[in-house]
Amino acid sequence: MQTHAHAVTGGPRTSTLFTSESVSEGHPDKVADAIADAILDAYITQDPDARVACEVLCKDGDVVLAGEIGSTARVDHKAIVRDTIRAIGYTDPDEQFNAAGVCITDLLGKQSANIADGIVASGELGAGDQGLMFGYATNETPELMPLPLVLAHRLTEGLAQRRKSGVAPWLRPDAKAQVTVRYEGLTPVAVDTVVVSTQHAKDVPVAEVQAWLTNTFIPEVLGPWWRDGITLHANPAGAFVTGGPEGDCGVTGRKIIVDSYGGMARHGGGAFSGKDGTKVDRSAAYFARYVARQIVRQGLAQRVELQVCYAIGVAQPVSLQVNTFGTGDQAAAEHFAAQFDYRPAAIIERLQLRTPLFQRTTNYGHFGKAGLPWEA
Repeated sequence: MQTHAHAVTGGPRTSTLFTSESVSEGHPDKVADAIADAILDAYITQDPDARVACEVLCKDGDVVLAGEIGSTARVDHKAIVRDTIRAIGYTDPDEQFNAAGVCITDLLGKQSANIADGIVASGELGAGDQGLMFGYATNETPELMPLPLVLAHRLTEGLAQRRKSGVAPWLRPDAKAQVTVRYEGLTPVAVDTVVVSTQHAKDVPVAEVQAWLTNTFIPEVLGPWWRDGITLHANPAGAFVTGGPEGDCGVTGRKIIVDSYGGMARHGGGAFSGKDGTKVDRSAAYFARYVARQIVRQGLAQRVELQVCYAIGVAQPVSLQVNTFGTGDQAAAEHFAAQFDYRPAAIIERLQLRTPLFQRTTNYGHFGKAGLPWEA
């Protein structure tokens, strides 16, 4: 049984286990997310004021695009789909899902005039939809992110790096990882269990894959968190040859916990990929993370979670909540958070969300990566 790792400073030091997962860029849902964000960036490159809500479904040899776009830009959707799939690594013509051979159905239409007019009816940019968003930060890692998620992302990203560099050329794009960390109170003290499942070439025995994962790859990636006694599950289901959208249907927005905080913090339910900055599902979640990071960096709390809520068409948020979980100065953190401007236009300006940076966010988490404005 796993229990949540939040505890109150000064109380008994409880020992808990917490698990987070990550998926690779070749996972079918991430393929869909990558296509959506590539289309978004293409529009913003030509038209910074583009309104984009792009959804993608991938299965076998088909890719379906759907959603609404309001823009003066002219974008070749099908070329972007093929380029994105090719960059991920699905290029084998013998497989159903390959960059050159997929059949693309384009159902992208225009944004509703009611929505377009409604979010600027008050004379300023209002929220593109109602909703609630969460931001989180913790001082348990340099990235100010939960350790189980940081390590899980390192594993899936490490598999992609070794595949592309030729270190392990028999690796294929689809993969998953899961890391369980033991906490003493608020402090992560040891990795307890690691699960890694990776797609591989059909001519490579699964025993060889399992040996490489167990003896070489996982110890290398865990680095100082490696120790004897970790429970390892390497390709526990056996051979993993058929993967990606050929093995499972991929849809945008199905990896929201992988994208955010690995389950350590709450999630409002709105997905990120394929949405421009007027969609507060994305922009306000990014800004809540930005404010949460500042609270931890200022020393006002060891960990903090923010909730911000909006009504469609209204610029000012409906509510703002700050929770320091008893790890700092609650009143000071609330006062600090209240000083920021949470209106969508202000967020877009502060976080540079009219620039084509969204493809950089798609894989291995939207938070905790250097170089993104909300991580500054």
